[in-house]
Amino acid sequence: MDRSAELERFLQASAASLQASCRGEALRAAEAVIGRFGAVGTAGPSAERLPVCDWIGPALAVRPSDLSRAFGAIEGQLAWRRRGSARPGNGFWDGHANAVILGPGGLEERRDVWIGATVMAPEVDYPPHNHAPEEVYLALTPGEWWNAAMDWTDPGPTGCIYNPPGIAHAMRSGAGPFLALWYLPL
Repeated sequence: MDRSAELERFLQASAASLQASCRGEALRAAEAVIGRFGAVGTAGPSAERLPVCDWIGPALAVRPSDLSRAFGAIEGQLAWRRRGSARPGNGFWDGHANAVILGPGGLEERRDVWIGATVMAPEVDYPPHNHAPEEVYLALTPGEWWNAAMDWTDPGPTGCIYNPPGIAHAMRSGAGPFLALWYLPL
């Protein structure tokens, strides 16, 4: 499989943003992800959108950057899904979606890295969860993150958040839409 020019631009913009925004353990984890950009995976599933994806356009307009423009060029190709633990009948069900860019079910099927995105409508809480791999987030809009080792914080424009392996963590949007990218070395 050949990688599209749009996906290659997204990965280049991700690398530049991660290197500019992350420090310490976050930068180490980001460098591990960036080091895996050279491999190319197989084609993933067809694009799929959920109604909450209508917030992506307004979210991309909040903090225009090379990274947000590069993400905007690929987001329509992604298979957007609800978190597996989400249940109908609450704001989280209709108010969020995740998409994998590189990794299982992503534009490129990969087993060595996960890169993805989360979009949330305004005033939505993404519930606490954890997973074995460490994780780095880049904020494309205002929003807040929490983990068991830090209080709620908004990292600011192009801010970086680091979650150590296995730590409980959560996110929430404020008055506007929330859009963030996540990077997990496996």
